[in-house]
Amino acid sequence: MKAWRLDGLGGTLAFEDVPLPSVRPGSVLVRIEASPLLTYLKPYVEGKLPFYSPPLGAFTPGTNGVGVIEAVGQDVWHLRPGQRVVCSPHFVAGEHVAEPAQILIGLTAFGPGSEAVQSDWRDGTLAEFALAPVATITPAEGLDSHDASQLAVLNRFIVPFGGLLRGRLAAGETLIVNGATGAFGTAAVLLGVALGAGRVVAAGRNTATLNEVARAGGPRVTPVHLSGDVAADTASLRAAAGGGAHLAFDMVGQAGDANATLASLTSLHRNGRLVLMGSMTTPLPLSYSDVMRNNWEIIGQFMYPADAYCRLIGMVRAGLLEIGAIRPRSFPLAALREAMEAAGGAGNLECVIVQP
Repeated sequence: MKAWRLDGLGGTLAFEDVPLPSVRPGSVLVRIEASPLLTYLKPYVEGKLPFYSPPLGAFTPGTNGVGVIEAVGQDVWHLRPGQRVVCSPHFVAGEHVAEPAQILIGLTAFGPGSEAVQSDWRDGTLAEFALAPVATITPAEGLDSHDASQLAVLNRFIVPFGGLLRGRLAAGETLIVNGATGAFGTAAVLLGVALGAGRVVAAGRNTATLNEVARAGGPRVTPVHLSGDVAADTASLRAAAGGGAHLAFDMVGQAGDANATLASLTSLHRNGRLVLMGSMTTPLPLSYSDVMRNNWEIIGQFMYPADAYCRLIGMVRAGLLEIGAIRPRSFPLAALREAMEAAGGAGNLECVIVQP
């Protein structure tokens, strides 16, 4: 088969002929139909993101994917060849221990013990076929009206879906999304509407993009331009939220200051929840007394629970979530370099994918 091979971060990236993987117990071999690209895949490949821990030696990058099962190994009882599936990169070791190791297949390891897991599952989805642990595979049945490129857009929704589940967003509640102009932030706004939020406040610093998000989300979405001043932004967010929000979802990537996150926190009702799912290059200064007096709950969330894709697909199948607001832009697998350039400049309502 053909596969992209990366000889370490900053090393050679080449499109090569490699052996077809053999199934082993607990695995499935998937014929990849579409693989969405991370917006930061190009700097990752070039070694400009040194905080990632890829497999040692050459490996196939690529995280999520959509495809059809070609073969299954032993100890696989429900999945079958010919079944259309979605591939997730988030793999957590199955042992019953306090903190099982976790990795993102085709991208990075995390913490003690994860390197050993990564050595067993080193290759991702930027290939014609991918071998994956069964725990990362979800059937995508009942979605025949969606082609592979459209289903690949699910990867844009799955990460914020994990955060909104952890934040316990309930129907009728008011949600603030900080970073609503980003790829995952925009998806969080659309998910908030689909999950029944009575009001969604889309917060960010690009007014034109915020207005696009609001149009895509519909009448329950109110855009708020953030100025960077915590007090002024808190007032604007509270006004848009009708006095305060029940849940704030923070999805800003590599934030250089904490002001937008603090404004989101201080816009919460008493007993409100803040979910942190983005990243920040500076400490987050918190007022101990404000958090205590308001019973605020601050929640860190990484990725999503194991059944999240199943639940997300169920929402699409039921017509609760319309994923068509985010448009796929397809490139041939062989044109990965061109696709990486496009992904780096893609808008928040566009998802770049490659297809064999």
